Amino acid sequence: MADMTPTLRLVDDPDTDALLSENPFALLVGMLLDQQVPMEVAFAGPAKILGRFGSLDPATIASADPEEFLADFAQPPAVHRFPKSMAQRVQALAAAVADDWGGDTTTIWTDGAPTGKQILTRLKALPGFGEQKAKIFLALLGKQCGLDAPGWREAAGDYGVEGSHRSIADVVDPESLLAVRAFKKEQKAAAKAAKA
Repeated sequence: MADMTPTLRLVDDPDTDALLSENPFALLVGMLLDQQVPMEVAFAGPAKILGRFGSLDPATIASADPEEFLADFAQPPAVHRFPKSMAQRVQALAAAVADDWGGDTTTIWTDGAPTGKQILTRLKALPGFGEQKAKIFLALLGKQCGLDAPGWREAAGDYGVEGSHRSIADVVDPESLLAVRAFKKEQKAAAKAAKA
């Protein structure tokens, strides 16, 4: 696993992208928040939390007073359109990283030199991470963060395919963001048509 370096361009804001590049917990929180809001809004969330709460340390977030943390989270513009439930999820995720991984997010994908399949299992065990979210995050680690765990592409499924534009794992500039958005729109239309 190569060191994470400031090369991510998920939000197209230099400071926010630098935070996501340098702070693995910020990146994990961005992935957690990536539902029912635009991708760039989700991944801008950790910078908002840091600016308001003053820390992205998992143990500090986990032990924060839930009402105070929610107040920071909900302050306009809110970190997420569902501030209460997502603030609780961020604190639950922080507790899992603090308690299960010694507060070091990177151990989730580095401890014991795990395979892609093992990393996927670890990610799925995190609060708020289902199968799809775990696969997307695994693809993001592999495609953009230097993860070289054996079998990560296979474990990430369609999200691991090279040259695809399916998820945040494929966003490297404004053009690729538009391509991913177009793909998601097509998927929604196809799902709607299938139901009809």
